[in-house]
Amino acid sequence: MNWSITAPHIPVIRVRGLGNRFGRQVVHQNLDLDLNRGEILAVVGGSGSGKSVLLRSIVGLRRPDEGAIQVLGQDLANLDDNARSQVERRFGVLFQKGALFSSLTVTENVALPLIEHAGLDRADAEHLACVKLALAGLPLSAANKYPASLSGGMIKRAALARALALDPDILFLDEPTAGLDPIGAAAFDQLILTLRDALGLSVFLVTHDLDTLYTITDRVAVLSQKRVLVAAPIAQVAATPDPWVHEYFHGPRGRAAWLAASVQKEV
Repeated sequence: MNWSITAPHIPVIRVRGLGNRFGRQVVHQNLDLDLNRGEILAVVGGSGSGKSVLLRSIVGLRRPDEGAIQVLGQDLANLDDNARSQVERRFGVLFQKGALFSSLTVTENVALPLIEHAGLDRADAEHLACVKLALAGLPLSAANKYPASLSGGMIKRAALARALALDPDILFLDEPTAGLDPIGAAAFDQLILTLRDALGLSVFLVTHDLDTLYTITDRVAVLSQKRVLVAAPIAQVAATPDPWVHEYFHGPRGRAAWLAASVQKEV
C-alpha cells in the first residue's frame, strides 16, 4: 500500500506487525509504531530489546522477517533500486559511533554523499559541506582534520553534518549523546531541538539518556516483550505500570533528570 504524506496527520514512518528474528531468537514480534511529522520520538528499552535493530529495519539496512514498514509513504522493500534510492536520500542517519571514514577529512566525509548522490563536483560539494558543518556547530578549524584527531563531541557533530548533507526529511539518531560529558550532551540535545525547529525535521531517536528524554522529546516509545509497550509523552510513559519502566524512570537517575527538566522549565 502507498500512503500519501501530504496531510500532516499521516505518519512519516508507519510500522505494522514487525517481526525480527536471529535464528531462534525472536527480537520483535507484532511490533507497531508511528513517527509523526515534525516530532522527536525517542525509543528506549532494556539491553537486547532491539532498539538498534528496529532503527536498522526502518532505514533498510535489515529486511524484517515479518510485517510492513512505510517510510515517507513508501514501502522500501517493494521498490526498485532507483525508487528506493530516491526515498533513502530523504533521510539522514547518525550512527552510534559516528561511522566516519578515517581516511577522509571532516569536510570530505560530509561532501561524499553530495558527490555520490547529488552529483555535485568536488569544489561545490566541499563548499556546501562547510555550510553543513556550521549547522552542526563545528568550527571551521575542524574542517580539514581527520576523525582520529577529533574529540568525541566533534565526531558526533561531524557525523550529524554528514547526516544533514542531503537536506533530509527524517533524521535517525542512534545513541547520539553516548560517551559525551554532561555539558557536551546537553549542548547536543539543544542542537537537535534547534535543527528540528529550523529545518522542519522529523527525528527518530534511539537513546538511554534520561536527560535527553526529558529535555527534547515529544513522545517516548518503550520496547518491551518484543513489542512497543507504550508510545506517549514522557509523563504518561513514566506512569505506565511496568517494572522496567518504573525502575528506569523512577530510579535515582530518572528522578534527577525529571527534577532538572522541571527546574529548566521554570527558569
